[in-house]
Amino acid sequence: MERSVKIPGPDHPITVEPNPSRVVVRAGGRVVADTTKALTLREASYPPVQYIPLADVEPSALESTDSRTYCPYKGDASYFSLVTADGTIADAVWTYDKPYDAVGTIAGHVAFYPQHVELADS
Repeated sequence: MERSVKIPGPDHPITVEPNPSRVVVRAGGRVVADTTKALTLREASYPPVQYIPLADVEPSALESTDSRTYCPYKGDASYFSLVTADGTIADAVWTYDKPYDAVGTIAGHVAFYPQHVELADS
């Protein structure tokens, strides 16, 4: 299957910058990630997304799934379910294992769907 690869530009800008704040992610009242090394990805008109280093995520909070999606700007995404005291939330976390060069710095990071977590930066 032929996939298009798109380069960010004026019609679809993407930036990735270090977040100078501490970012704490909670799910079900439990801290599942705590970092001072988050990256903020801004893409076109979408809300900014915090990418958290996998090393700063509680390993027991993540379960790998078979879900996959494709973004022509970022590459192939894989997913994790989020394990909370209230149960498991399927595909609540995603990562780009080998992102395209334009967003290469997000490799080794994960992002959380905001409707499933409380995300605070300070």
